[in-house]
This record gives sequence, structure tokens and C-alpha cells, in this order.
Amino acid sequence: MKKYIAILGFGVVGSGCAEVLAQSKKLISDRLGFEIEPKYILDLRDFPDSPYADRIVHDYDIILSDPEVELVAEMMGGSHPALEFSLAAMKAKKSVVTSNKEVVATHGLELLECARENGVKYMFEASVGGGIPIIHTIDTSLVQNDITEIDGILNGTTNYILTRMNSAGVAFDDALSEAREKGYAEADPSADIDGIDACRKIAILAALAFGKLIEPEKIHTEGIRNLDSTDVKNAASAGYAIKLIGRTFSDNGRICAYVCPMLVPASDPLCTVNDVFNGIKVNGDAVGEVMLYGRGAGKMPTASAVVADIVNILSGSGVDYSWERAKDSDILGFEAVSSRHYIRVTGECGCLSGFEKIADGAYITSEMSEADAALLEKRLEESGVRVEARLRVLG
Repeated sequence: MKKYIAILGFGVVGSGCAEVLAQSKKLISDRLGFEIEPKYILDLRDFPDSPYADRIVHDYDIILSDPEVELVAEMMGGSHPALEFSLAAMKAKKSVVTSNKEVVATHGLELLECARENGVKYMFEASVGGGIPIIHTIDTSLVQNDITEIDGILNGTTNYILTRMNSAGVAFDDALSEAREKGYAEADPSADIDGIDACRKIAILAALAFGKLIEPEKIHTEGIRNLDSTDVKNAASAGYAIKLIGRTFSDNGRICAYVCPMLVPASDPLCTVNDVFNGIKVNGDAVGEVMLYGRGAGKMPTASAVVADIVNILSGSGVDYSWERAKDSDILGFEAVSSRHYIRVTGECGCLSGFEKIADGAYITSEMSEADAALLEKRLEESGVRVEARLRVLG
């Protein structure tokens, strides 16, 4: 017995999905009693040398009108036409899985509502953490927990760059060039190094944990583009590693989510997550702290997560997700976030005398809100001290 799907986009992840299905064909058949076969592959290009050349189509209506196709796997990237194609598939009573974090974070509410209205599934395990089963873990294995906080290294490109800056003293621009050469960074790396990719992922994780989707543009987001090697060295000398962290937590029913580079202490397991790997910590009231670790990107890990969703849906164990849109009153603003801060200055000021000095001109403050840290920075500037850098400390 065969069950047919269609693949939208035959790039890195789309071709990887076909490969994983081929490699696991017997395994899936033995375990589930049916085979999963890609009947169509939609792409603008032709692939004459591919073993799937005869399945390439350029007209989406061919897929929509074929009743044998039960599921569409969307791996196109970007919001459009991924959104329109996904909605059309579900209206044609075909379930959809995706690796597309942009479309989930931006249009997840609309897509989930369409799935419910049409009695199909919309699943997106591969949109966060590559091959790490974080979404399944939160929604099923930790369903009995009241989740209070999620902290994660969610972007492999930035983690590789920061690892090179920390372990080898490589400057940011040189580390970025290395990432490009190794295929870890795109020609335009803005979505990675400016924190946009991690922002979309923490938006999805916050929606899963707290049931409300915060629009990405309402999430405070900083990247690593302006990070100075001096600060990386200072952090390392004091027992910290600088990581780009996506964080979300709930405080008295209000949700906070943000992305920024943070000093992570050596005692935190995220400190040792290096290279292109991701690490995601989840705190639940019953289980305590759980951490998932693995390759957060790449052809086969991400394709593995896509195929996991395909298998779950076609075997009848797909999940129905339900979110609301977060109102402004549901969101805790970034200015209220409390943490210790790393500050590096040029000049001297008594304002810093009570803080821990970790290097010349570099201090770690006591815990204070973001608003109070901004006031401290303003007082320093007014006293003639130049603030060269200010970063948060995790934990």
C-alpha cells in the first residue's frame, strides 16, 4: 500500500526530504504497513539528472486536483507563495507540513485556523531546531508541565561565528567569511547575524509554551553584527561564553520574548553548545529543566524532522495546535526584563565602583531591569564615560 505526497521546493531541504523518504522506505513500511511516495515535486527548475526528474511539475493545480495526494510538504522558504500554496492545499483537504519558520511565525494563526476548518493537519517540527524534536517534546512529552521559561541557541550560523571568535580569537568578519566558505552562511547573512531567524523561532516556541503568538516585529531582537572581539575575550576570561540567545518566559500571565547576545556562565549547559549545533532548555514546573541538543540546521537533520511530521500525519497521530494572537496586554515589555549586565567603558566613574570588575574597563553589574540599565548607561555618558558595549548575562 502506498500513500502519496507532494514536495514543494526541491532545494536543500526538499531534496533531503526525498532522500530521507527513500532511505527509510522499508523501515517506514515495516513499522506502519504502508509506503510514502512523493508523487509530485513542484519547483521552477527542472532536474534532468535527478532520480525524481519525472515527478517535477511547474503547475501547482496538478497537485491540488489529484485526490491521491494526501499531504503537501512545503519547503520553499519565505512567506509568499508558501502561505498561499499551504492554504490552497488545506482547502483541498490535504494536510501540510513545513520547515518554513518565517511563514509559521508570521502567519501561523491563519494556517492553523485553516487546518481546523478543513479537518486536516498543519505541522512544523522542522521550523525550529532542525532535527531536534523540540516542538513534539513541548506539545506531547511535556504537556503535563506548566512551562515557565525557554532559553535557546537557535541559530547555527551565529553559533559557529561566536565559537570561532571565542575559541580561536577570530574577528567577526573573518569568522563570517569562514561560515560562508563552509556553507553555513548565505551570501546575505542578515537573517542570521541580525537575529531575525532566531526571533521567528522564539516566537513559535513562545506560542507553543504559552498558547499566544507574539508577532515577530513585537519581539526585541538584537544580532551579533556589532559584537567586538574584546568583549568575547573579556567574557571568556571571567568564565562566560557569549551566545546569541532566544528567550521567552511567563510572568503573572504576561509573556516576554526577546533575542540578544548574552554572557552564558560556564555552569549553564548552553555555554558548551558550539559550532553549528543548537541547544534548547525548557523549564517545567514538574520536570524542572530539560535540554535538547543537536544539529539545528543542515539538509538531512531538517529533512528528518519534515519526514517525522509526514509519518505522524499519515499514520493518524498528527497534532492539532491551537494558538491565539497575543494582545499588547499579554506581552511583558523588554524594558521590564531583569538581569545582570556586562558593561565595557572608556573612562572612570564612581557609578561602577560597586560592580564586579572582570577586565580593564569591563564590569558585571548586579541584577537590574533593562530600564534601570539604560539609565545607568545614560548617567555614565553624562559623566564623560563612554559606554563601548552593554550585554546581558543569562541566569
